[in-house]
Amino acid sequence: MFRKILFPTDFSEVSAKALPYIKQLRQGGSEEVVLLHVIDVRGIEAVEQYSPETSLQVKERVVEQAREQLGAIEEELRGTGLRIKCRVEVGIPLQEVLRVEQEEDVSVVVIGSHGKSNMEEMLLGSVSEKVARKAKHPVLIIKR
Repeated sequence: MFRKILFPTDFSEVSAKALPYIKQLRQGGSEEVVLLHVIDVRGIEAVEQYSPETSLQVKERVVEQAREQLGAIEEELRGTGLRIKCRVEVGIPLQEVLRVEQEEDVSVVVIGSHGKSNMEEMLLGSVSEKVARKAKHPVLIIKR
C-alpha cells in the first residue's frame, strides 16, 4: 500500500515518535524510506549577520551536523529491512518537503505534528499543517 515513505524530520522529540510508525509501515509492506532534513535558508542568512563565518561556511557546518543526525536515524531503522535514503536540503522547509515528495514519488509522508518551536497555542505546527493541506499523497501526522 505505502511502498515508499517520506519522513521529514527536524530532529525534535515529536519527530522521533514517528519512528515506531515507520517500522510498523514496513510490516505493512513498505519497502523504502526517504529521510529528509531541511535546513531553513532563512536561519543561515540570519546567523551570517551575527557571525564571522560566511553563509557557505555556516551551511557546510550545518549540513554536516544534519547528515550525522540522519545517520543515527538510519542506524535505528537499519534492521527493519527498509531501503533507506538520506537527503539534506537547504531552502524553505515547506517548499522542500513538497518538492522532495514529488521528486521521490513517495506513497505517504510521515511527519511530526510539531517541530522544535513546539508552540503550545497552535493545533499543529505550521510546516506539518501546510504539508497536510498541500501534499499530493497521504500524510500521517504523529502527535506529540
